[in-house]
Amino acid sequence: MHHLGLTRSSLKHDHLLQTPDTFIRTPLPGAEGVEFVVHAGPQLGARFTQMTAEFAAGGSLGPAPAQRFLYVIEGKLELKAGSKTHVLSSGGFAFLPQGTPHTVSALTASRAAVIEKAYETQPGAAAPEMVVGNEGNIAPVTLMGDEALRVRSLMPDGPPYDFAVNTMTYDPGAALSMVEIHVMEHGLLMLEGGGIYRLGDAWYPVEAGDFIWMGPYCPQWFGALGKRPAKYLIYKDWRRHPLGA
Repeated sequence: MHHLGLTRSSLKHDHLLQTPDTFIRTPLPGAEGVEFVVHAGPQLGARFTQMTAEFAAGGSLGPAPAQRFLYVIEGKLELKAGSKTHVLSSGGFAFLPQGTPHTVSALTASRAAVIEKAYETQPGAAAPEMVVGNEGNIAPVTLMGDEALRVRSLMPDGPPYDFAVNTMTYDPGAALSMVEIHVMEHGLLMLEGGGIYRLGDAWYPVEAGDFIWMGPYCPQWFGALGKRPAKYLIYKDWRRHPLGA
């Protein structure tokens, strides 16, 4: 319950921290039995859309207007694409290239992160391919040699793909080795644990369930606090020239 309008949520020109106490659910066209928390979209200044989809058992997603990436936070989803059916449980994910006919339905009450982005073609590059997997089957890679900070890449890397999605896990006390400033923007969903995030010139306590949007060139840094690892799902645009050429 709110007390005198207090919240950790904060909106600045180059970043958003959105905490669960400020989430508003909304229906979207073509989906049945699903409520959406729209975290980031063009209205914010983002060049992608990120949402949390909350499925009732039997709920289904409508068609995607762009590329679609799904990551199951909890529950179980059934993905049908082409002649194949995939069951995605917690940690399961799927990338569906723009224009891929598919259906997504919930076998149980479920929550999933949904990222959608209009595809930027790359002259001479092959077309992107559908990807289905589970985060638990991907070997972690240390970041800059720090074994306390591990990255799992959920998307293929190469000219056909214009965005990346990773999970990053920090042991208690681990932190990024530098403040990052770059042209890419981020959408970040805290999955486990918590810590301190620097965004612009502000420092925020963050915890599981929080969402962060970082605009291009937003100074950013994270350090994990507490007795358990911190983990987040993070999106960034990737492998395309800033001029769109």
